[in-house]
Formats: sequence, C-alpha cells, structure tokens
Amino acid sequence: MPSRPHRWHPVGVTTVARALLKVWNDTGRIVDPVDYQLYTWAERSALWPEDGALAITTPRLRFRVPEVISLMPYDRVPVRQVPFSRRNVFKRDRYTCQYCGVRPGSAELTIDHVVPRAQGGVSRWDNCVLACVACNTRKANRTPQQAGMWLRQEPVRPAWQPLYALGNVRIESWARFLNVAYWHGVLEA
Repeated sequence: MPSRPHRWHPVGVTTVARALLKVWNDTGRIVDPVDYQLYTWAERSALWPEDGALAITTPRLRFRVPEVISLMPYDRVPVRQVPFSRRNVFKRDRYTCQYCGVRPGSAELTIDHVVPRAQGGVSRWDNCVLACVACNTRKANRTPQQAGMWLRQEPVRPAWQPLYALGNVRIESWARFLNVAYWHGVLEA
C-alpha cells in the first residue's frame, strides 16, 4: 500500500453536494483512498464508477460520490474544542460514576459539580463529573475532600474532536486518513 502523504490533515466533514461544489469550483480535489491520487472534476467525471459504488447519475454522466477531498489551497486547520454539554460529559466519563466506578445506566447517573455550586463551583469540564445517585447524595453540597470521597480520574476537557463523531457513522476509507486509535476512540466512546 502506498504511504500516505504527511501533509494531509483532516479538517471537516461535509455534505456530498458541498464537496462536489468545491471540486467543481477547483478549490478541492477528489482523493482516491486506495492510491491517494488527486482528481479534478474533469478527470474524475471521465472515469466510470465501479459496480456497487455510490454514484450520482445525470442524463450525461455517472459520477462516483467522493469520500475524501483535499482542499486546494488551505492555509490553516481550525482549532476546535469539544463543547461542554451533558451528553459530552457522559461520553467523556463513559457512563461510569467517577467516585465508585459503577455503570448503572444513564437514568441512574447525574452530573456532579466537584466544587459544588453552593461553594462557587461552575459548570465546566474541569468541575463536572458523572456520579451515581448514591454517591451524589452522599457527597451532597461538599467537595470530595470534605465528603471523604475521591475521584477516580481528574476531570478534563476531552482530547477527541466532535468533528468525526457523527452518530457513529463509519466510512472505511476514512481510516486511512485518521489515526486508528483516535478513530476508534471517537466512534466507540
């Protein structure tokens, strides 16, 4: 298998229509995920899609749906951070109580403020963790130290990016462009 050029970096996920528009406008090239060859609109439209491949059919041509495009010129990668939300706290903590380690199911888990709001704690990544109802009740409006309870891990902003976490959508050819450990961590977290 050919080696992947190191200058490529995943930037975003977009619709097929937007990807095709970028290729049509010559601001993007279609990347062949097998040999990493780049195709312009004219070059790719001259190739007939393989049987079974997703394609767009018009009266004049049949065009294979691109899975990966390369933006032509692209000068910077956007810095994206995981937004703080209840759903993302559940994903980060893997539906596990951060005090006792049980996994009772989402209905029996709550968001706990490490430094309680009553003591000036705020809702953000480094102050919120999942806690089972029993641990949250036991801790009450105290810090873990005051309650004699210890966190299993320090709460931090997750390292994964929401960019690729699209409802567990998995396109196999993307694995060649993404770090495999990262790929599995995002989609299986």
